[in-house]
Amino acid sequence: MRDSRITEWAKVLVEYSTRVKKGDVVLISAGGIEALPLVKELYVACLAKGAKYVEYEFALPEINRHFYNSASREQLAYFPAHRLDFMKQATVYIAIGAADNSMVMAQANQKNMIAYSKITRPIVDQRVKHTRWVVTRYPTHGAAQEARMSLEEYEDYVLSSCCLDWGVESRKQEKLKKMMDRTDRVRIKASDTDLLFSIQGLDGIKCDGRYNIPDGEVFTAPVKESVEGYITYNCPTIYQGKEFNSIRLEFTKGKIVKADAGKMTADLNRILDTDDGSRFIGEFAIGVNPGIRRPMRNILFDEKIFGSIHFTPGQCYDECDNGNRSAVHWDMVKLLEGDGEIWFDDLLIQKDGRFVHKDLLQLNPPDLPC
Repeated sequence: MRDSRITEWAKVLVEYSTRVKKGDVVLISAGGIEALPLVKELYVACLAKGAKYVEYEFALPEINRHFYNSASREQLAYFPAHRLDFMKQATVYIAIGAADNSMVMAQANQKNMIAYSKITRPIVDQRVKHTRWVVTRYPTHGAAQEARMSLEEYEDYVLSSCCLDWGVESRKQEKLKKMMDRTDRVRIKASDTDLLFSIQGLDGIKCDGRYNIPDGEVFTAPVKESVEGYITYNCPTIYQGKEFNSIRLEFTKGKIVKADAGKMTADLNRILDTDDGSRFIGEFAIGVNPGIRRPMRNILFDEKIFGSIHFTPGQCYDECDNGNRSAVHWDMVKLLEGDGEIWFDDLLIQKDGRFVHKDLLQLNPPDLPC
C-alpha cells in the first residue's frame, strides 16, 4: 500500500501513542512482510525523534506454524533468554500485525501453542509492564477478504479508524470512565444474554490511542467471583488460528461452568481449561470507536466496534487488577446494536447500541440520533 496517510499513521504511533523521545530504545515488530511500508515510516520517525537505537524484526506466521507442529519437548521448553534481555533494554515497543491468512494456525498443534505461550509469558509481561507499547494492524488482501471488502476499501476503513484526533476521543471517553468509577453493579441484557456482576472498587480505564491503534473502548474488570448469568456472543472470534461463532458461556460465582460453541465446543473448553484463571473474567469493556461499526474477524478492530461490549475470559490488566491470572486473554465480542441494554446500577446508559444517558450522548457517532 502506497499512501501518504501511512506517514500520518506512523506519526500517531510514534508521537502520540508511544511518545518516542531522545534516548529511547525502540523495537518495531512486524508480523508479516506486507507491513514493510509502515515499518519504514516508523523507523524514520523514531530516528527523527532522537531514539538512540531502533531495531526492527519480521515474524512470519507460516514459519512459526512449523515450530508448533514440529518442535520437540526440549525445543518447546527452551526459554529464549536473549529476547527477554533485549526487552529489558527496550523502552518502546511497536507491534504491527500483517498476516495475510488469519487461519494459518488453524491446524497447528494447539497444545504446543498453549505450552509455548506459558514459557514465553515473562517476555510479554516485561513488554507490557515496562515499555511504552502500542499494537496496530496493517491492511492485507487476506484481512480485506475476511472483512468482505476490496483492499482499497479496507485500507480506507483501517486508516479512517486509526487516524482520528485521539485527544478529542480521550475527552469524550472521560465521562464514561468516571461513570464506571462510581458504579457497583453492571447488568447486560440482550437475546440469550443476562449478566450481572460488580465492578465496585475497580477503575474504569480509557483506551484512547495509547496502546492500540485503532483504539476506542473504556474497560474495567468484574469483581472476580461476582459474575452470574449467561452470555451468547454474536461476533465471530478467532483464537489460536481457529474461528469460533455463537459462543455461549454460563457463570456461577464468577466461574464459567458451561461453555458451548457448537462443533467447536471441545476446542473452546480445551482453551478454557488452560489454567485456573482461564474460566474467570479478566476484562469488561464497552466499544466506542465511531469509525468501526461491523465485525472484521480481527479482534483489534472488533473489540472497538461502537455499540459492542467484550467480556474476556482470562488474564486481567495491571491497570485494573481483579486478581485473575492466566495465560489466556480472549476478547469475545457481543454486538448490542438493535438488541441490548447496559445498566450501571439503576441507570440505563445504553440501549440497542447507542448511549441514552444524557452525560454520554457525545460518544454517539454523528450519524446516530442523540
